[in-house]
Formats: sequence, C-alpha cells, structure tokens
Amino acid sequence: MKKTILIIIAAAAVIALLAWALVKPALEVETGKVSQGQFIRLVQEDGKTRLRERFTISTPLTGQLARIALQQGDAVEKESVLATLRPVKPDLLNERYRLEQIERAGAMEAGLARSLTQVEKAQAALQQAKVDLQRTETLARQGFLSPTQNETERLNLRLREKELESARLEAEAARHQLYQARIAIRHYASGSAETSQRTWQIRSPITGKVLKVHQQSEGMVAAGTPLMELGDPRRLEVIVDLLTEDAAQISAGTQAELSNWGGPETLKATVRLVEPSAFTKVSALGVEEQRVHVVLDITSEPKQWVNLSDGYKVDVSLVVQTVDNALKVPVSALFPIGTRSAVFTIDNGKASLHEVEVLARNRNEAMIKSELKVGTQLIIYPSNKLKAGDRVKPLTVQQAR
Repeated sequence: MKKTILIIIAAAAVIALLAWALVKPALEVETGKVSQGQFIRLVQEDGKTRLRERFTISTPLTGQLARIALQQGDAVEKESVLATLRPVKPDLLNERYRLEQIERAGAMEAGLARSLTQVEKAQAALQQAKVDLQRTETLARQGFLSPTQNETERLNLRLREKELESARLEAEAARHQLYQARIAIRHYASGSAETSQRTWQIRSPITGKVLKVHQQSEGMVAAGTPLMELGDPRRLEVIVDLLTEDAAQISAGTQAELSNWGGPETLKATVRLVEPSAFTKVSALGVEEQRVHVVLDITSEPKQWVNLSDGYKVDVSLVVQTVDNALKVPVSALFPIGTRSAVFTIDNGKASLHEVEVLARNRNEAMIKSELKVGTQLIIYPSNKLKAGDRVKPLTVQQAR
C-alpha cells in the first residue's frame, strides 16, 4: 500500500512537471496608459525666408553708365545715389523713343492711380475692421459673442493694417518710377547737344541694403537694364509649401514655430496668408502632390533673429488641430486590424484586444474614440506574435525604452 502511494505521488509530480513545461511563459512587454488631456496636432515642413518687398533698380533710359561703387550687402538710405547715367547723344531713333517714353509715363501714371486706389481701398477695409472690432467687443461684453470671435476680429484688424502699409509702399514705389520717367522725357525734350553731357542720377526708393549688383562695370546700357536689387532685411516673411489637405485646416492667424534656422532659440510666427491657388509638385519619391504656398510673419522680437536673412532655410511647425479633454493613447500602442486600429490592454496578467477609432494622431499620441477608461494599462510596441489571452508581464521602468 505504501509503495502504491509513492508511485501515485511520483506520477503526479511528473505530470505537474510536464504541465509546467508545456505552459507558455509570460511574455515581457512594455506598457503605457490611456490618458485624457489636450491633444495638439502639428504639421511640420521645411520653409524659406524671403523679403516682403524686393526692389529691382533699372535704367530709365539708354546711356553710358558710370561704374557702380556699391557692393552686395552695403547699406543705402532713401534718396541716396545708386548709379550715375549719362544719356547718349540724340539720333534718328530718339523721337520714337521719346514718344515711347511718354506712353510709358502714361502707363506709370495709371499704375500710380491704381496704387492710390488700393491705398484708399485698404484704408476703407481698415476702418471697417475697426468698426467690426468695436461691435464685437460690445457684443462680447454683453455675452452675445464668444471670446474666440472677438479675437478673430482683432487678428483681422492687424491684417488690414499690414495691407494698408503694403499698399502705401507700392504707391510710393510707383510714384518714384513715374518721377524717373518724367525726368527722362524732360532730358530728351531739350533736344540740344548738351543733353548728352548731362548726368542722370538713379536714386534709392527705400532705406535698406544692396542684395545683388547686376551691372557694376562702366559701359553702355539700354533702357530697362537691371542694375541692382534692394531690400530691407528687417522685413522678412517665411514661405512654406503645404499639402492642400493640411493647408485646408489653416487660416490667417494660425500660430507656428520656426526652428533649426541657425540660432539657439525657437521663433514664433503667425500665418498671414494661405494663397488661394495650389500647384503640382513632384516629391522625392516621384509622387505628384498638390501643394499651396502659406506665408508667415515672424512675431518674435527682431533682436532674436538679427542673423536671419533672405533665402534662409527654417523648419516650420504649424498647429492645425487642438482638442481639450481628448482621450489619448501612445501611437506605439496602435496596430492595424483589418481596416481599423486596435490596442492590447493588460487584464489580470493577460493581453486583451480592443478595437479603437483613431480620430487624429501626431508623432507621439493618437486621439481615439473608445470605451477604454483613463489609466487603462496598454501594451506598447506589441509583438506580431502576441495574441489575445496570452500571459504577459510588464517590464520595469529601468528596462523600458
């Protein structure tokens, strides 16, 4: 009897050892949690700085150009002399040229009138924006409008102010061009031999810097020959090409950040304009994409980007979506299951499969629609061998990535 009991105990021990050997060991997994809070989705693209206004200085008439002493990067003041031109002696073609110059002056007069009309239009828009802002502030104080609508009117007012400033600069440039054309006509109208000996000074329409010198050496130049380009480096904007589906979620006033531009600080910027027309661009992978230009104004203090200049590369990050109290999971916890997405949770030491609806995602987090509760433990970086019901064991914090 005693021998039989020993045999039974030994057999049970062997069976237990075999069962233990056959049981699949718990898989060590990294974990995360379901959280709730603000979800922010960014669009990140390469951008490039450019001057808001670039002026190309050309010769108003045919003549002998004196050597230009200015170099690229030199500072110039408004009305300072950029180049000196000595008109050629009148010949048989001068009468025809004089008539052409008169017509050109007429076209410039029309251009100036058009620019002045734009100034008046911008002034009217600015006045309307001020009235709209006063109205919305009154309604907001009375509780009929939300603070967001009031802020939109403030942004609209600032945009109209910028448009008026730009229209005035355009009118000023048109006035200077018309002035140059009229003086050229007066030079040719004299018809005397002394005309060819008189010098014509080409002056700067702005205070800024020389960006490029096209014609530096002395020589004969035809009317309309570009001599140099001027601009004010303190008036920079950033242009970035976005996919149309991303640009559709952006409007004037959208906040952005500029990084990797060469300085230690991240600069702040605001979208001023989303251009109304898109264009086709072929990506590095050979895929045709529809993109659109988005123009941003740098809002950080100028002293923070004093070394930034025209044509510099910057990384642009634009906030396209902000949701408060969003249900979020780590992106690394998601994996596809058919046409939907799913996550693994840990329930009583075992993996449990849950399908979720992904509403949006950024680099680190995804906003989901699910019945999962805040704080639920998730498996991140799940193995493709992991199945629902498998035993799992969370890694310690020191072992996690």
